[in-house]
Amino acid sequence: MKERDVILVPLPQADGQRKPRPAILLRRVPPFGDWLACGVSRQLQHQVPNLDEIIAPPDDDFASSGLLGVSLIRLGFLSEYAPRETLGVIGEISAERHRRLLERLAAFLRPKPEKIRRVAGIIPARYASTRFPGKPLHPIAGQPLIQRVVEQCRKATSLSEVIVATDDARIAAVVKQFCRVELTREDHPSGSDRIAEVAARCECDAVVNIQGDEPLMDPAVIDAVAGALAQNEMSTAATRIKNADEYDNPNVVKVVADAGGRALYFSRRTIPFLREAASRPVSEQLAAFPFLKHLGIYGYRRETLLRLVKFPVSPLENAEKLEQLRALENGIQIAVVQVDYDSVGVDVPGDVARVERLLKRCIVTTFQRAEGSEVTM
Repeated sequence: MKERDVILVPLPQADGQRKPRPAILLRRVPPFGDWLACGVSRQLQHQVPNLDEIIAPPDDDFASSGLLGVSLIRLGFLSEYAPRETLGVIGEISAERHRRLLERLAAFLRPKPEKIRRVAGIIPARYASTRFPGKPLHPIAGQPLIQRVVEQCRKATSLSEVIVATDDARIAAVVKQFCRVELTREDHPSGSDRIAEVAARCECDAVVNIQGDEPLMDPAVIDAVAGALAQNEMSTAATRIKNADEYDNPNVVKVVADAGGRALYFSRRTIPFLREAASRPVSEQLAAFPFLKHLGIYGYRRETLLRLVKFPVSPLENAEKLEQLRALENGIQIAVVQVDYDSVGVDVPGDVARVERLLKRCIVTTFQRAEGSEVTM
C-alpha cells in the first residue's frame, strides 16, 4: 500500500441508533503507514485526513448493510484490536458486538510477521545435468563451481549460515570440506522441494534459495531478498531488461509488480503489452517502459516454504512451467526487489571461460534497495 493510504470499514450502527457513528481513526499500523477506520460516514469523510478510499453503504445505511464492502479491500498486516482500541474514545461497544466484528474481518486480518532472527542460505546442487553433467564440481579458476557460489553467499551479511542441498554423494564428499552439506531425496520434482526438505530440519526462520550455478552472485542482492522477508512471506529479485535479445526470449522470465513492489504475474512472454507502442522497434519499447527480468533467487519465510510445497502443481504453473506461479495462485504474495545486477550463470561448458574472464575483471555492481538507498559492491 502507498505511504498515506487510509482504509475505511463501516461498522453497523448500534441498536436503536438512527445516525451512523462518526468517523473513528485507529492507531497507525507500522511500518506501512496504513490506518483502519470503523463506523465511517460519507458525510464525515472530510474529517479523515489523507483519505484515499472510503467503503460505506449507500446513503450511510449501516443498519441494514453490516460490513458492506469489506470484501473489496485487503487490510494487510493488522493486529486484533481490543474493544477500547476499536472505538477509540467515542462511544462504547459490547464484547459480543466486538466479537462479531472480528469474525467478519477474520479473513482479512493477519498478525504482524514474527521477527526473523536466522536466515539460512540454501544452494541446491545436482550432479545430473543434460547440458553439463557434473557441473557443480567443475573447476572455475581453480575452485569447484559450487565452492565459488558458497564463498559469494558467505559475503552476505544477512545469512546466518550457508547450506548446500544435494542428492549426490560425490558432491557431498567435496562440499563437506568447506561447507555444511545436506543429502536429500533423489525424487524431488523441483528445486523448491529440495530446499524445503532441508529447511524442515534446519533451525531457521527464513530461507534464501540461491542458484548453484552463479559463481558471481552479488551478496548485496542476497541481502536485499532476505531483507524483504521482514514484512513479506516470500521475495525475489528482478532487473530491468536492457537488450532486445532478452525482450522476446521465452527463457528470460518477465515479471510485473504492483505499486507496493509485489508480484502481479510472471511470464515467459513479454509483459506488459504496450498497446500504443506495439508497432515501434523493441529498443523504443524498452526505453518507454521498465520491463523487468526475473532473477532466479527466492526468499521464503520457513513456514511459507513448507506450506507452498504441499500445494499441487497449479494450472498457471503448469502452463508456463514457472513454479513461482503456484505461490501467486494460492494467495502467497511475492515481494520483488529491483536490483541493478544481471545474473551470470554457468549453463554449458562454454560458459566457463566467460565467467573466468569476468572473475579476473573484478566486476563492481550496484543495486537499488527497496527503501531507495544505493549500495556499491
